[in-house]
This record gives sequence, structure tokens and C-alpha cells, in this order.
Amino acid sequence: MALGRTYSVALVGLNGYIVEVEADIGQTLPAFVILGLPDASLNEAKERIRSAAQNSGIPLSRRKITANLIPASLPKRGSGFDLSIAMAVLLAANDVRSTGRHVFIAELGLDGRLRPVRGILPAVMAAVQAGYPDVVVAQANAAEAELVPGARVRGYRTLARLAFDFGADPQDLALDFEPVDEETDDAGGTAAPGLVPDMCDVSGQGEGRRALEVAAAGAHHVLLTGPPGAGKTMLAERLPGLLPDLGDREAMEVTAIHSLSSLTSASVTLLRRPPYENPHHTATAAAIIGGGSGLPRPGAASRAHRGVLFLDEAPEYERRVLDALRQPLESGELVIHRSAGTAAYPARFQLVFAANPCPCGKASGKGVDCTCTPMMRRRYLARMSGPLLDRVDIQLEVERVALADFGQPRAEEATADIAARVRAARERQLERLRPLGLETNSQVPGRVLRGPLRLAGPTTRILDHALERGALTARGYDRVLRLAWTLADLSGRDGPDVDDIGQALNLRQATSAAA
Repeated sequence: MALGRTYSVALVGLNGYIVEVEADIGQTLPAFVILGLPDASLNEAKERIRSAAQNSGIPLSRRKITANLIPASLPKRGSGFDLSIAMAVLLAANDVRSTGRHVFIAELGLDGRLRPVRGILPAVMAAVQAGYPDVVVAQANAAEAELVPGARVRGYRTLARLAFDFGADPQDLALDFEPVDEETDDAGGTAAPGLVPDMCDVSGQGEGRRALEVAAAGAHHVLLTGPPGAGKTMLAERLPGLLPDLGDREAMEVTAIHSLSSLTSASVTLLRRPPYENPHHTATAAAIIGGGSGLPRPGAASRAHRGVLFLDEAPEYERRVLDALRQPLESGELVIHRSAGTAAYPARFQLVFAANPCPCGKASGKGVDCTCTPMMRRRYLARMSGPLLDRVDIQLEVERVALADFGQPRAEEATADIAARVRAARERQLERLRPLGLETNSQVPGRVLRGPLRLAGPTTRILDHALERGALTARGYDRVLRLAWTLADLSGRDGPDVDDIGQALNLRQATSAAA
């Protein structure tokens, strides 16, 4: 009896676990069995491996082959185990020499080529953290795998070339076979970058522009309410351009999520710009939050991690979809439970809502042209629940564009100018909050606002009165304080004053006041 052993990685969410792959060649009738909770795509690896080995010049043994994936209690899914199982079987048959502690992650084509798989970045990160820095992947995944510090990556195009480097007899190998073109994964190629929307293209909307600057500076959530054509979508689309570039740790997190979601293909650099997600209002809860059959996959909320999640026509979404965002807005993480397992994905995004004032959209201002009944308006806006809106820091009424502001492109301040002030404000708050383990004002908990960052009583008097009257909840009280600190950071002051508190309260209550 011969036994071969190699290593691979199983991903559960963004967490990776080293999987030991054992292959045994028995003395019984021909068969190929895979043990260790494989899913359907992994079970199909038997035929892929057999054909790939045959076409590479190293056919598998005609005896019974048993592949065991340890730990057996951990569900395994996907085609990324193909190469590890194939190398374990070849090792058991003495067709290759010892593979040591190399980790193999790739899918096999029937012709013997190595094809890329999704999630290569988090898989290699998990391997390095577990003490397995030597990783073998498909050539198309090599550049992405090399983004992981400490990883020693070897990329191959064919199984024959890989087997040759690990000691297979070159006389039988199909070394002359080279794929004409390396295929990418099912996401297709990386899209070419388009033009970045500039804030100077927005006509007028001084209050909206200021609100977005405050939101970008403190990572606050925003609700924009106004009639159709007022510029809500244009403002929201320009928020990512105001955000500073991601640091090394944040960029690694974002790139790992997008790698798992197949949104990047053969990525050669970390994603340094904050992501932007704009799902359609017909999207399901699984599409927004994450889910799917088997182990759950990341949704739009996780793909917007460290960036912006924009929900246009927010009242048109199903209420349960909107309410599902309440938990990640507080914790910055999504934990999705399914029968096949539990997956945790980071989801610290800035949420931007855009909504019309009523179904017909004409209830703004005097609303004389509105045809909606009061019940229709209430039912329409009630799809955004009170507990959800209580978590939105800035709630702004966007007015129609005045004729004096319309048709004067590039007359307003550009994105680059606003982004410079945002970066300066972020640096001030990072210097203040770093000893507390925090990064932005939106993350400051109430105990810190009423402890180390407590303001004097006369400064918060107007806010205290709003809480006593019931105009603010305790959560809203804290969010106004966070806004005030952001306003102070933008002004270059060491702390908020009475005017900052008043402006923050106005930004918080602008929609309700207008209503």
C-alpha cells in the first residue's frame, strides 16, 4: 500500500484552514473515492484529475484510489483542491518525489492545464499565517498570490511542467504542450477604469456638497431625500472620490473580499481606492447581505467594505432587506449562518440612501403638484424603519436645482480640493483616536464620547434639551456628537463648540424638519 500527502486550503468566509490531503492506492478493483465532506464540484474532481493526468503523460493507477481531506468534519467546496489531490495521488504512485510542505491551489482542465480559482488571496494569506509559505498556484493566479507578504509563490501553466519540477520522469511527460491563452476565472477580465465622477459637475446643491464632505471626513452614513432630478444620485456617486486611499491592511482586506467574489481576475496590485457598490432595488437579501446555497458568499454590503454602499430609490427595496443592514451598521461585520456552516465577512461601509419624498416624487417644497394621499406617503417612507434611520447620521433634504445654478458646469469646487480637506480631517481624528484603537469619528462608542472626549455642559445644552424632549434617541445623541467632532476636525479645531453642535443637529434632523 502506498500513501501520498499534500496540503491545500479550505475557505469558510474569509477564514482559511489548512487541509491535509491524503491519497492511498489500494489493491482492489479500480475506483476513485474522495472523503472529507466534498461538495458536488469537488466530487467531480475525480474525472478532471484522471483526464488531466492521462493527457499530461502520467496516467493514474488502475487500482482503487482513496483521497481523504483532513479535517473530515470541515466542509470542502470548489475546484481548488484538484491540484492538491492530483499531486497526492502521483506521490502515492511514486510518479513524483516528496512535495514537502507545499500548498497546492488550482483547478485542473481535462487537457492538463492549471486554471485559476476564486479566493486565491485569502487562501494564500491563510497558508502563510498557518506556517505554510510555499504555495503552488495556476500561472493566472500567481500575481495575485504574490501580493501576500511572506508567500513564496510558484505559478505553473500545466500539470506536466509541475510534475517535472517535482521529479517526474521527463520521457513520458507532455512537456511540449503549452496553452495558447490562459483563461481567466468566471468573472472575466478586470474592467478598464472609467472616468472618476467629479464634484464640480454638480450644479448648485451647496448643502448637499457640504453634507458629503462631512460624511467623507468622519465616515458617516447619509440619507438624501428630494424630488427626482435634484442630483441625489450624482452626489452619492461622487462620495468615493472624496475618500482617502486605503492603507496596506485595509487594501488587503478589500482585495481579499473581491478575490473571493470573483470581482478581480489575475489582480497584480492591491485595490487602493475605496469600493463602490450600487445594487438595484430588486436585489434580494442574499445579494445585499450575502448567502447562497451551501456556505454563504459575500454580498454587496461586504464588497463595499471600506467604501460606499449606495441604495438608490431606497423605499423601493424590500423592508426586510433594508432592516438586515442594521446589524453591520453597528458592528462592521456580517455573520451569516447556513445549514452548511457559518461565514463571517467584514462590512464596515458608508451607507448612502437616496429617496423621493413620496411615490410620485412631487411632494417636496409646497407639494402642490403631488397626487399622493397622506397614507400613500406614510406607507412609502415607512419602508425605511425608524430603527434603521436612527443609525443614519446625516439626513438631508435635497432641493431642486435653481435656474441660476443650472447649466454652469465646472463652476463649483472640484473633488480634489474637497478630498484634500477630508484627508486633513482624517489625519486629525486618527491622531486623536489612535490611542483608543479607533480610526474615524463614526466608530467612537458612547462611553468614549462621555468619557475621554466628554464636552462641557454648556456646549451640549442644546443637545441635552433635544434628548429630554424626545427629539433624539440615545443613539441619535451619540451620532450628533460624532458629527460635531467631524465638523471640528474639518475646521482645524481641537474640539467642537456650540456652533458645531448646532450644525450637527441640523444635519441630523434636516429631513424631519423639512417634512
